[in-house]
Amino acid sequence: MSIYDFSVKARDGSDVSLKKYEGKVLLVVNTATGCGFTPQYKGLQEIYDKYKEKGFEILDFPCNQFANQAPGNDEEIHTFCTGRFGITFPQFAKIDVNGKNEDPLYTYLKSEKKGFCTSKIKWNFTKFLIAKDGTVLKRFAPTDTPEKIDAYIAKAL
Repeated sequence: MSIYDFSVKARDGSDVSLKKYEGKVLLVVNTATGCGFTPQYKGLQEIYDKYKEKGFEILDFPCNQFANQAPGNDEEIHTFCTGRFGITFPQFAKIDVNGKNEDPLYTYLKSEKKGFCTSKIKWNFTKFLIAKDGTVLKRFAPTDTPEKIDAYIAKAL
């Protein structure tokens, strides 16, 4: 099993097969617009710009499970992110990353790379680095900035 076996929801509600990203290095991130880590969007866009031509994609999954920090609908969130941070990487529909309604993609990611003492996602901006073959290489904490994980991305490419 790999990440390419999953489908996710686009902002418009349509299904998107992650097979479309096969052969690329991916960074999967659960995000929020009202979080102390929200400024990481700037760094995420910078590494996206740096590596997108080399086969790198960031997959952004807004999540409102942590202190209600991603209010609004999918389009409001997208408008905020593009307007304030100029993001151009794919942003999907809002999801749950923990609990009974968690997205199957996150069930898989968490089973592949557990966090410190737990498999649960602790907070917004937890990141998973995915190899070109779809395997999960590494899990990064919310405090791991995009600049800090740049070298891991470069190595995976």
